[in-house]
Amino acid sequence: MRILVVEDEETLADIIATKLRQEKYEVDICFDGEDGLYNAMTNIYDLIILDIMLPKTNGLTILEELKENDINAKIIMLTAKSGLDDKLSCFETGADDYVTKPFHIEELIARVNAQLRNKNNKIKDILEYQDLSLNIRTSILTCTTTKETINIPYREFLLLEYFMNNREQIISKEQIYDKVWGIDNDFESNNLEAYLSFLRKKIKIIGSKVNIKAVRNLGYKMEG
Repeated sequence: MRILVVEDEETLADIIATKLRQEKYEVDICFDGEDGLYNAMTNIYDLIILDIMLPKTNGLTILEELKENDINAKIIMLTAKSGLDDKLSCFETGADDYVTKPFHIEELIARVNAQLRNKNNKIKDILEYQDLSLNIRTSILTCTTTKETINIPYREFLLLEYFMNNREQIISKEQIYDKVWGIDNDFESNNLEAYLSFLRKKIKIIGSKVNIKAVRNLGYKMEG
């Protein structure tokens, strides 16, 4: 899962991002509201940690823009403002949670985990498509027909998770780059082909009939 941290205190942003990465989340950071809004509008994030007092564009304005444009990420407001009116304003605008500074990083991580568990009512531990079953917790991929299993390395796991959450839909290379490697990636097309080749081989090894097919000039599609 991918998280965006919009926080102008660079040291704090780095601390949050480091802890989230230890929890195996993919994390991007923006240090001002203008960049934060631009990145958030891509709609590739599962959750956004959003400071209110930001340069260029404040967090409440960003929150309003995201809700008006139906961006479906969970949003946790992060701010030194602890007044009831401030909290109510954020919740009324559409924030999912509100954390006041100073805070314990463990509490923020717990709130992130709770929001992501509750996203779309429930994040499943198992993703299933055709004869494939992917355990989100262990990264073990199983073919339900042959009962064969294989462990999927981290980056290939992110790719597979993205395809299984968007099965039978065409996904562009740009969407894959942004979701799996991040907005500011300098990833090359031939590297993506290599990762997809590794993933296809693993799917074939366990005997699954599922394939990730290249769609000319459009991207890729998972189909059974």
